[in-house]
Amino acid sequence: MGVVGDTKYESMRDEIPYEVYVPSAQQGFANGGTIYVRAQGDPTQLFNLLRTAVRGVDAGVPMYGMRTLTDQMEISLLTDRLLATLSSVFGCLATLLAALGLYGVMAFMVARRTREIGIRMALGAGQGSVVWMVLRETLTLAAIGLAIGLTGAYGVTRLIQAQLFGVAPTDLLTMAAASLGIAAVTALAGYIPARRATGIDPMSALRWE
Repeated sequence: MGVVGDTKYESMRDEIPYEVYVPSAQQGFANGGTIYVRAQGDPTQLFNLLRTAVRGVDAGVPMYGMRTLTDQMEISLLTDRLLATLSSVFGCLATLLAALGLYGVMAFMVARRTREIGIRMALGAGQGSVVWMVLRETLTLAAIGLAIGLTGAYGVTRLIQAQLFGVAPTDLLTMAAASLGIAAVTALAGYIPARRATGIDPMSALRWE
């Protein structure tokens, strides 16, 4: 009898269970087994040596499924990695569509204010002040949206934490990069139409429909 260290038996995401190991001689039958071999250096170099050693003991014992522990971990996580890759691809597409939609909406809102911009410039407002006025409003909307989005994202990560292995549920770098990307798109969506509108002659802007 003895005590062994903790080990995950079926899934790498599951909690470590209680297990009892029974000697094969007490089971009354043998339907296969798994043997672990500790190696120094490249373990794949031992595969042929192990086959030779087993044949020397009993040539009728089949050997199959020889793999390293790293390969076994990769196989166990194959489905999870596939789902993670698909989620990343769809997440990038969703971010791209959101950025395009945000740019279109903000550009449309600024374009509708071309007449107002013309009036302000006719009354003496400078280009810089008009552009900053538009940027300030667009960035305020972006800040409100980011605050709501980050709060929701943080709440969702709490729900999927049990489905993750070796990955932190809250990746601050990813959230910061996404927030900066959305803020940059919002600023660009406000700056370009505002800059274009301030370049129009004030009299033409006043007649803008």
